[in-house]
Amino acid sequence: MPTIALVDDDRNILTSVSIALEAEGYRIMQYTDGASALEGFKTSPPDLAILDIKMPRMDGMELLRRLRQKTDMPVIFLTSKDEEIDELFGLKMGADDFIRKPFSQRLLVERVKSVLRRTAPKDAAAVAKEPDIKALERGQLRMDPERHTCTWKGEPVTLTVTEFLILQALAARSGVVKSRNALMDAAYDDQVYVDDRTIDSHIKRLRKKFKSVDNEFDMIETLYGVGYRFKEL
Repeated sequence: MPTIALVDDDRNILTSVSIALEAEGYRIMQYTDGASALEGFKTSPPDLAILDIKMPRMDGMELLRRLRQKTDMPVIFLTSKDEEIDELFGLKMGADDFIRKPFSQRLLVERVKSVLRRTAPKDAAAVAKEPDIKALERGQLRMDPERHTCTWKGEPVTLTVTEFLILQALAARSGVVKSRNALMDAAYDDQVYVDDRTIDSHIKRLRKKFKSVDNEFDMIETLYGVGYRFKEL
């Protein structure tokens, strides 16, 4: 079973969340601050990290920033209701999901399962049933779903799983407008609710990543009040 890292300075949350996830069979690693978590990840990287935002020594935002320099490990943030600005900033930095405190253990478990499903490699049986998965090419864009690689003009663009799925949904039918709801369906499981702002933040981050490779990149178009589309070639 996957290993999940819990990083929170609230011992009660560490205990209750650990019990809920261990009941599902997950292996749990606990850290009370970002600095100790970052050090621990060097030798024992988890499959997913659940991070509190406000912690001593190193907060969750700084920990995510440092993780994104080296890894696309999926990250779920725990945030308070009054931390909307932090939530937007976290999405721009590449967080995969947010859960607002107070939260139910069932919601947390379902969110964890959803993120892990999206990041898990296909097993041999699944690959055997889907032998025709091909790389997607649209002009200078090339995406390989099996290898989770993306290049623009031959240059690699590192995407999180959520970003990859959103871009794949857009590029698969270039010129066709995808509503935010359609992009939510492409990137998230049915039982996971995300609002429009989440999709908008992922789109902004996608554009920023491609512009870092090619400042002239303008292939993702916004149709205000409707959604987004990948420009038709």
